[in-house]
Amino acid sequence: MATPQATPQPAQADKGKGKELPRATAMIVIGMAGSGKTTFMQRVNSYLHSRNQPPYVLNLDPAVMHLPFDANIDIRDTVDYPEVMKQYNLGPNGGIMTALNLFTTKFDQVLGHVENRAQSVESVLLLPPDPPPALTETALTPSYVLLDTPGQIEIFTWSASGSIITDALASALPTVVVYIIDTPRTTAPATFMSNMLYACSILYKTRLPFLLVFNKTDVEPHGFALEWMRDFEKFQDALLERRRTHGEEDGPAYMDSLMNSMSLVLDEFYKHLRAVGVSAMTGEGMDELFDAVQEAREEYERDYKPELEKITAERERKKEAQKAESVTRLMRDMKVSSSGDSAQVPQSELDKYLDPSAAGQDDDEEEDDDEGEVIDRSARTDYYELPARRRGTGPGGTVELEDGSQWPAP
Repeated sequence: MATPQATPQPAQADKGKGKELPRATAMIVIGMAGSGKTTFMQRVNSYLHSRNQPPYVLNLDPAVMHLPFDANIDIRDTVDYPEVMKQYNLGPNGGIMTALNLFTTKFDQVLGHVENRAQSVESVLLLPPDPPPALTETALTPSYVLLDTPGQIEIFTWSASGSIITDALASALPTVVVYIIDTPRTTAPATFMSNMLYACSILYKTRLPFLLVFNKTDVEPHGFALEWMRDFEKFQDALLERRRTHGEEDGPAYMDSLMNSMSLVLDEFYKHLRAVGVSAMTGEGMDELFDAVQEAREEYERDYKPELEKITAERERKKEAQKAESVTRLMRDMKVSSSGDSAQVPQSELDKYLDPSAAGQDDDEEEDDDEGEVIDRSARTDYYELPARRRGTGPGGTVELEDGSQWPAP
């Protein structure tokens, strides 16, 4: 994990000096299937364009048929989801997870594009000695990197590839996890509690600033949810009322006792949780959303960034200790000492032993020539067409000769 860089702070108002834009903020959008996540992404994208802050958008859903917004980096340009299912004999969910795993092997390229984009939005902007407030506000407003995840939430939140992507992004940019909740379907206390438990698990797994977004408030206002979060007695009253009016529709009676206990357990969790209500359809609540994102960004700089730096420093310390131990073991095995007459190990061989990646760098470059490349659509002016794929019985296809015989394609 790379060491997070400090967020550039605006310079003092010296005449003739420039002010650096703050670093871009990454928003990882997660939500249950049907929660309106894709529509939310489209609304956020439209809102930022209206503020003259076009975001950098990444789509990580390989199975989506149509996106209502343009993605700068799209997993579908790198991994063919139907072909993955066909070649590996997988079902829909297994195909999505495998496609995401394959894409993660190239996420260093993705991160390179994202960091380049972050540097471009942080370019120095020269301001006059007394700039107008509107110009100052625009100059100091951060840009955003939006990451849309697969609708099958567990594929991203509980897979190794999801953890790798989240940790890599958080090490490069201030990152906020945005959890989308379907408000109309959360009016049932049992569904509400299920969403809260899932949100709690994601928060403690990612260890990043977390933001609850109650979507579809144009259909159902989210005030009841905020009330249940702030006062567990109101939640218990709603639970009793639901049992009286709906009977055992939400489950056996013992479920009420379980949810009452859970509401008490999560009371402390609610106190440190940000929650806003938005309507992806009408755009209501977008200002409050980005105010909360800005607060979460400040929390990242204040609390999460020092922790990441501590983890990175500890990892480097262990790595150096392992290197030293490896050198000691190598010298002992080869019976080499600082005062002995035995032949010394050439420094070049020690370097190769300590850093095997440097020795095999040329081989890796040759191997990478045949591998796929992540495409940054915003960096191209021409239309990109994927190469025609060979179709055949085997993974590589077949070639039919003039005599009618078939041979594996080269």
